[in-house]
Amino acid sequence: MATASGRPGRTLIVLTAIVAALFGAMALGDTWTPKLGLDLRGGTTITLTAANTSGGGSVDPTSLQLARTIIQSRVDSLGVGESEVTTAGDKQIIVSVPNVQQDELVRLVGQTAVLRFRAVYAAEPVAPPVAAPSDAPTASADPSGNPSGQPSSQTTPGSQQSAEAPDGPSASPTGNGRPLPQLPTAPPAPKTPRPTEAGKGIPPDQAIEWQPSEADQADFAEFSCDDEKMVDVADQPLFACNKEKTEKYLLGPTLIEGDQLTSASAGVPQNNVQWVVNLEFNAEGGAAFAKATAALAQRTDPQNRFAIVLDGESISAPSVSASIPGGQAEISGNFNQKSATELANVLKYGALPLAFDVSEVANVSATLGGEQLRAGIVAGLIGLGLVLAFSFAYYRGLGIVVVASLAVAGAMTYAVMVLLGSSVGFALNLPGIAGAIVAIGVTADSFVIFFERIRDEVRDGRSLRTAVEAGWRRARQTVLIADAVSMLSAVILFILAIGSVKGFAFTLGLTTLIDVVVVFWFTKPLMTMLARTKFFGGGHRLSGLDPGHLGVPALPGTRARRGAAVALDTGVKEA
Repeated sequence: MATASGRPGRTLIVLTAIVAALFGAMALGDTWTPKLGLDLRGGTTITLTAANTSGGGSVDPTSLQLARTIIQSRVDSLGVGESEVTTAGDKQIIVSVPNVQQDELVRLVGQTAVLRFRAVYAAEPVAPPVAAPSDAPTASADPSGNPSGQPSSQTTPGSQQSAEAPDGPSASPTGNGRPLPQLPTAPPAPKTPRPTEAGKGIPPDQAIEWQPSEADQADFAEFSCDDEKMVDVADQPLFACNKEKTEKYLLGPTLIEGDQLTSASAGVPQNNVQWVVNLEFNAEGGAAFAKATAALAQRTDPQNRFAIVLDGESISAPSVSASIPGGQAEISGNFNQKSATELANVLKYGALPLAFDVSEVANVSATLGGEQLRAGIVAGLIGLGLVLAFSFAYYRGLGIVVVASLAVAGAMTYAVMVLLGSSVGFALNLPGIAGAIVAIGVTADSFVIFFERIRDEVRDGRSLRTAVEAGWRRARQTVLIADAVSMLSAVILFILAIGSVKGFAFTLGLTTLIDVVVVFWFTKPLMTMLARTKFFGGGHRLSGLDPGHLGVPALPGTRARRGAAVALDTGVKEA
């Protein structure tokens, strides 16, 4: 990186335009404050207790770490900064996330059971909850926003097969144009359903032919969405409801296990405007999915549907109109970006190796962090005051260069933090503030290096203007090496550290990059311009560039220096 010594004003104008653009972006987004971390703003902490999906016994540490990684991926998909997912003991995972509502986080990380695909044998509408607000947010089980969660479209054969998700306006499911029987308005008394034995022992490749017994149908008729969830056993039928509790399902044994799903992503296909969710299975899962969809496509609604079940709850129940071979499928419907992404995230990260109970949910108060923030700000202001006092006491008028450099660096750092918070979810925490305070010393140190190089050049007999340029050529290499060491430390700390320490490392790296920009595009051009003024370039005793302060009898190239040289020469001749 180089600066034009002949046109420092142009360089300053470019930097001013960059700073103005940063604040202009803040104005366009109407965001003027950075996002705060969990210790400053508060947030939600959830404690999950693990258990083996196969039953009792101790929890495998490897499975616990894998589950922690998956949950971390789910939390990161929220787009928030400073999320922290750690293990505690031999079976607990603690999730701490700032800037997220409690219900939203519980819904996301609480979906921790094994993901399974099951055939829908029967579907019946139920009365929606009376207390549910009309403007409640749409859950990922119903990407359409349709309160019924009922599919009304069929798949279309072609080069890319798809399973249709709900998009119909109807509040009641239909089959072949005929409405299904309605349940009574008053649901039966809640009861805990029991797993039946009818499907026990059925392998996945035979589950598509499963038929419910009379006991299964009787239990399903009495099942209410207010009942406790059934235990999700792979080779047994399951009673489940959609998230809105407006439809209940009688589901057959598992067709495909969630671990056979290799990827899920949301996107908009070419030449289309509708968001879809793309699924991809492994070889075994693809073969099972092709066989299942071929059988389901021959049936009528609702038995041409398959349910995606997570934690005993149906998150989607699309219909099928044709066999879908190749191990790839597409769930389409009236998706938007948010609902498609939510469903893709649940599918992609849903197949956890363990089952979890939400043991504790706590809102973290920012009171303590606020007190520490005030103490940190006071300490930072004291440090800043001492730096400025030293700068004016030692460098005199050149102290304005230090003050101006710190002001520009502070403005750029603040603007970048605000924009990163609104764009990628960066959250400022207490260690991050500490990293920003360290930047005060980094910026001041860069000026000290530059000034000392100017002094060396003046002592070598160069004029002040020449000394500024020659000193800069020597100083910039030292500045870059020092900043490179700080950046390397920040990168290593960010990679190896966990939790909130990453905030310190990130802020330290960010402020180090900004220091390079400020020193090259502000401090150096400003020094070049000041050296051309009479006050600084003439060596005024308050400028900080006077001969005594630079350690020379007189500034080279000035009248005083020429007069001193003549007097010295005259004295020599007289002697």
